[in-house]
Amino acid sequence: MRHLIAILATCLAFAAPAAELGDDGLHKAPWMVDTFKDLREDLAEANDAGKRLMVIVEQRGCIYCTKMHEEVFVEEDIAAMLADDYFVVQVNMFGDVEITDFDGEALAEKDAVRKWGLNFTPTLVFFPEEVPEGVTAEDAAVATIPGAFGPGTTRNMLTWVLEHGYDGDEPFQAYHARKLSEG
Repeated sequence: MRHLIAILATCLAFAAPAAELGDDGLHKAPWMVDTFKDLREDLAEANDAGKRLMVIVEQRGCIYCTKMHEEVFVEEDIAAMLADDYFVVQVNMFGDVEITDFDGEALAEKDAVRKWGLNFTPTLVFFPEEVPEGVTAEDAAVATIPGAFGPGTTRNMLTWVLEHGYDGDEPFQAYHARKLSEG
C-alpha cells in the first residue's frame, strides 16, 4: 500500500495543474496570455518571444474544453510545450470582447468566430510567423483542430506546427500515423 501511495504521489507531482474556471466560465490555464486581442500585435509579441501564435476558441460549459484542460493540457510535456513554445490567446465563442482580425477588422469575439467559420469548441487555430496584409485569421491559419483530441494527437499537432510540417509534403494525418507507428 505504501508503494501505491508513493507512486500516486509521484505521478501527481509531475502533472501540470489543471486550469481553473474564470469569471466568464472559461478555463484559465497558466500558459494562456491575456492580450488586447489584436491578432497582428499578438503575432508580433509571439515572434518577439520566439513562440508560435495559437488561438484557442472555447465556450462556457463546454464538456470537451473541460476534457482537454483536465486530461490533455495537463500532460507534463504538452503543458511545457504550450508554455514554452506557444503564445496562446483565448477567444470566447459567444463573447463580446473586441478582437481585431489580421485584416484590421475589429469585431466582437462571437462575430470573429462566425467570420472564421468556426463551429466547435474547443478549436485550436495555429498561425505562421508572418501573415500578409489584408488576410483574415481563417485564411492565415496553417492548421486548425476543431474538437477534443487525446494527448497523442494534440502532442503531434503541436510538434508538427513547430516543425513547419504544413510547409512540407507530409500532411498532418500522415505525420500522425507515422509517429504512432514509431511508438
